Amino acid sequence: MTTIQMPVNPKAKPADRHFSMQKIVLWTAVVLIILFSFAPVLWQLLTSIKTNADISAVPNVYFPQQFTLQHYIEIFSRRPFFNYMLNSMFVAVTSTLLCLAIGTPAAYALARSRLPGERVILAIVLIVTLFPYILLFLGLLELVRTFGLANNYLALIIPYTAMNVPLTILVMRTFFQQLPRDLEDSAKVDGYSTWQMLLQILLPMTIPALATTGILTFIAAWNEFLFALTFITRESMKTIPVAVAQLSGSSIFEIPYGAQAAATVIGTIPLVILVLLFQRRIVQGLTSGAVKG
Repeated sequence: MTTIQMPVNPKAKPADRHFSMQKIVLWTAVVLIILFSFAPVLWQLLTSIKTNADISAVPNVYFPQQFTLQHYIEIFSRRPFFNYMLNSMFVAVTSTLLCLAIGTPAAYALARSRLPGERVILAIVLIVTLFPYILLFLGLLELVRTFGLANNYLALIIPYTAMNVPLTILVMRTFFQQLPRDLEDSAKVDGYSTWQMLLQILLPMTIPALATTGILTFIAAWNEFLFALTFITRESMKTIPVAVAQLSGSSIFEIPYGAQAAATVIGTIPLVILVLLFQRRIVQGLTSGAVKG
């Protein structure tokens, strides 16, 4: 009998070894990035369920053997924390809806209409988007004093809306430019007005973009601290970031690390839920603008 020997490819093993090394490096980088990103979140979560003895222990106790929910009970029993969350929710939702209501028609006009000085308008919108809003603080403070908006939710809603409308315009304009004009021509033939066409035909097709810009606007309004700290001083109207920063201990010399960590976790939960609910829409909104079909 004769045996047939298959030819051996001398390049197979180095190629496999090279491929496996690429996978090892890739997954190592992924794990390191995940650990780097989630380490602060994990630290806050663990601190919120540690006992005071473990929090103040030297050296640090990273993974405690005893867990407690006392810090969560404390922030709701000592302060109207649920009321703070409602305040933040009202301000963030209102400013987000206003941004979408103002920015979407403006984006459609810039995408479809040939306006005089269109490039200048877009340049101004881009500059405003990149402008550090902290430089507007003193001017806004004078406006709040002049119009008597102190301790009024409008003192937060109006600046948040003005700061996030340019981002809404830029994102929505990109999506409107990618929509085929044939849809609009057909709608005009069928007797649709511009507003009817925008509300009934175009907006349902841009839901991923609306979800993306809406969530970005909501997060920015929810996390804003300086304006909320200055313009709102009434205890019943404070928002989450201010309430967390002003948590105090049982004495002047005590820093309530556990209560602050618990308040941070509670304040982050609505954002996490929002992102998880609209995760697919967010991914579509972030990726659709990169590919033109």
